[in-house]
Amino acid sequence: MYQWRKFDFFEEKKTKIPDEIEGEIQCCSSGRGRIVLGLQDGTVSLLDRGLQLQYSFPAHSSSVLFLQQLKQRNCLVTVGEDEQMPPQQAAVFLKVYDLDKRQEEGSSASRPECVQILRIFTNQFPEAKITSFSVFEEAPPIIFIALGLDNGCIYCIQGDIARERIKRFKLEVDSAKSGKTHSAVTGLGFQVDGQAFQLFAVTPSSVSLFNLQTQTPRGKILDEIGSETASVAMSDRSELIIGRHEAVYFYEVDGRGPCWAFEGEKKFLGWFRGYLLCVIADQRTGKNTFNIYDLKNRLIAHSIAVQEVSHMLCEWGNIVLIMADKSALFIVEKDMESKLDMLFKKNLYTVAINLVQSQQADAVATAEVLRKYGDHLYSKQNYDEAMAQYIHTIGHLEPSYVIQKFLDAQRIYNLTNYLEKLHEKGLASKDHTTLLLNCYTKLKDVEKLNLFIKSEDGVGEHKFDVETAIRVCRAANYHEHAMYVAKKSGRHEWYLKILLEDLDRYDEALQYINSLEPSQAGVTVKEYGKILLEHKPKETIQILMRLCTEEGEPAKRGSSSGTFLSMLPSPVDFLNIFVHHPQSLMEFLEKYTNKVKDSPAQVEIHNTLLELYLSHDLDFPSLSQTGNKENGSLRADRGSRSGAMSTAKSNGRMNSDGVNKEKDRQERHQKGLLLLKRAWPSDQEQPLYDVDLAIILCEMNSFKAGLLFLYEKLKLYKEVIACYMQAHDHEGLIACCKRLGDSGKGGDPSLWADVLKYFGELGEDCSKEVKEVLTYVERDDILPPIIVVQTLSRNPCLTLSVIKDYIAQKLEQESKLIEEDRIAIEKYQEETAAMRKEIQDLRTNARIFQLSKCTACTFTLDLPAVHFMCMHSFHQRCLGDNEKECPECAPEYRAVLEMKRNLEQNSKDQDLFFQQVKTSKDGFSVIAEYFGKGIISKTSKGPAEALKPTNDYSNGNF
Repeated sequence: MYQWRKFDFFEEKKTKIPDEIEGEIQCCSSGRGRIVLGLQDGTVSLLDRGLQLQYSFPAHSSSVLFLQQLKQRNCLVTVGEDEQMPPQQAAVFLKVYDLDKRQEEGSSASRPECVQILRIFTNQFPEAKITSFSVFEEAPPIIFIALGLDNGCIYCIQGDIARERIKRFKLEVDSAKSGKTHSAVTGLGFQVDGQAFQLFAVTPSSVSLFNLQTQTPRGKILDEIGSETASVAMSDRSELIIGRHEAVYFYEVDGRGPCWAFEGEKKFLGWFRGYLLCVIADQRTGKNTFNIYDLKNRLIAHSIAVQEVSHMLCEWGNIVLIMADKSALFIVEKDMESKLDMLFKKNLYTVAINLVQSQQADAVATAEVLRKYGDHLYSKQNYDEAMAQYIHTIGHLEPSYVIQKFLDAQRIYNLTNYLEKLHEKGLASKDHTTLLLNCYTKLKDVEKLNLFIKSEDGVGEHKFDVETAIRVCRAANYHEHAMYVAKKSGRHEWYLKILLEDLDRYDEALQYINSLEPSQAGVTVKEYGKILLEHKPKETIQILMRLCTEEGEPAKRGSSSGTFLSMLPSPVDFLNIFVHHPQSLMEFLEKYTNKVKDSPAQVEIHNTLLELYLSHDLDFPSLSQTGNKENGSLRADRGSRSGAMSTAKSNGRMNSDGVNKEKDRQERHQKGLLLLKRAWPSDQEQPLYDVDLAIILCEMNSFKAGLLFLYEKLKLYKEVIACYMQAHDHEGLIACCKRLGDSGKGGDPSLWADVLKYFGELGEDCSKEVKEVLTYVERDDILPPIIVVQTLSRNPCLTLSVIKDYIAQKLEQESKLIEEDRIAIEKYQEETAAMRKEIQDLRTNARIFQLSKCTACTFTLDLPAVHFMCMHSFHQRCLGDNEKECPECAPEYRAVLEMKRNLEQNSKDQDLFFQQVKTSKDGFSVIAEYFGKGIISKTSKGPAEALKPTNDYSNGNF
């Protein structure tokens, strides 16, 4: 004890008990913001915080021996003597007062209501001197009262005392050896731990423990040595504290605990906020000392010499000592800041740290003490110890405060240690990660770098920033560590960036991409496909095929093909990576189209392929690289070769390259034509590519075969022959017209007229072709001879001999037609004259009917009979009632009338007239036919009669 430091963590304040309290104080108790005193004359007095008397009341008629104020209820339990009339002696009673209920006694005083009075000693519980007293509140209103007697017994009363629902039982503490009396019970203490409810009992010869939960409580002896004085207390951890002359002992339920050697007679023991309170009497000097021990930190928090102490209490956060002369001493604990300032002034930082930790101060206050201690050690250049303190402040002290100090001191080892702890607690920022990794790289401590990077819980957002770690390791050329972090954290883009840009390990990058999920692999290929294509084109195309087709996905093929393809990435998504590699793009798309026949992106793929196939020139990476190598070798050998040989070989290589390019161009054009035909089947109206784009590509790249196919599919026959005309391909032009100008097969015969016009304006000798064209013009009677002559007359290189045969044949044909028309005219004239003569005869002469038989029934004609002007005769009975027409001639006559009616109706349909004129080979003949039928005639009476025939023959007036 003499080695313990002494401090003044408490301060004293003297006062005194009020003068109204005149009797000797027998007992006292604290709680609920007041102090209760029991006096020798049986009075109980209640004092407030200023030790001012609130009120007093007579609790017992003789004296108050013990009292205790309950904490859960505002009740007071007292044990005292009350005088009995017969016989004249005092009896010990236990009383319970309800302090919330006051009874008026006259006008000047009041007393609380006494809710129960119990006689302690009965026939079953013989009377003895009470040496100790303790009350435990189980659950209101149930309380447990233990009374220690001088005969070694403990009387227990348990239950609701106010309603007298109680049980009494007795505990035997210890039996003395034969021939000796029992030991008095000097101390009691309740111990509650979870469901366990036990009672400590102290006698001069033993320390015992009773389990009160059993049916018949039995005690066990914890120690064969007890205490003769009443210096017994309970700690806040339910430990029994016993003070003996040589030391202070702590007891737990399983026996004796720690022991503290404080010499001197312990008059009073107490426990206050983790402090041990002890009033010690020095027998040599006869003085009393009140000490407050901080057992955890091994220091004396306060020490003061006092007079004779009669009672010691704890209330209002203070320690109250009541002296024998009725003076009182308040001992108040100083605030934490004052105590720490006191320690800081003495540089007792270790004590300060222990103090804040033992008193469970908040983390911020503890960190502040540790910071000051660290600053103190840092000022003494004790960097290792200072860093140890700073590490404990992580989470409460700004890391930059510590980092700046050790950066200035160039203590990279300490700084590394601090940053490691910062990452372990997940409080590091990106800058901290950067700094720590830089420390590792500066120290070249690969082992620690491995431990930091590759520990099981090392990779993750909670310990350090992944991207920062990758960037720093990469900058310091620790590529393997950066790759490990990237791979472990799933940062595939960083992993591939290092492999491709820093290490040039293309095969490994391809293997890594193959190991990824399709979605992740697609993202990485989009980002790094250009680099991979430049160095590993075939392998990259294989990866793309795996991503875009069903390869390697057997589990998903159970679904429909269309649904599955829609889930896969489209080749169009990867076009950007082929921007400098069109040859590889063409190979990839060709493989894809051969593999997948019904891709959702067929149109875009075919458009791209067409552009590649039809482009005039395609840059091949292999050729360009070869050319660079050859150029380099030429430069290297330039000194040993003559300029003429170099030039000759260079020209030879250029010629060879030109031949190869032309051959490749022709092959691509053939593929393009095949694609155009394959992607536009005959049973589909629209192709699987953009027609307009295809026409533009064919036109831009002078791809005649493709243009001809597209124009023919679009039925743009005139554009087809225009292509042949533009190319001066006369043989192909005529062959095309033979195929497309046949009206019997849905062709357009007017193409021959265009061809003839072309040859007429050509300006060169094309007699053979013209003769062949005229054959088809003549066969289909496409143009009148005069038009043919006019058209061909524009070509000065053609002679009359070219069309001689054509003109002769046409004249012969025209002569035959004229002769046929002349014969027909003479016939019609004769028929017309006969008709007019017959009409005149009918108008002017009588008609004699000489038929003797009925035309209908062929029987002999008798009266009544009906004769028609057509020379048919009928019985009247063979005709209908209203028959006015000859049954034999009526159908023919009606047909003529119907024809006339149709002609009149058609005369009003101008669209039909013009349509016939337009579609007819000879429009003049259509107009002549209309005039001949009398449909078109001179109008004289207005628009309504514009097309009305006016001659008698057309009107049918026979």
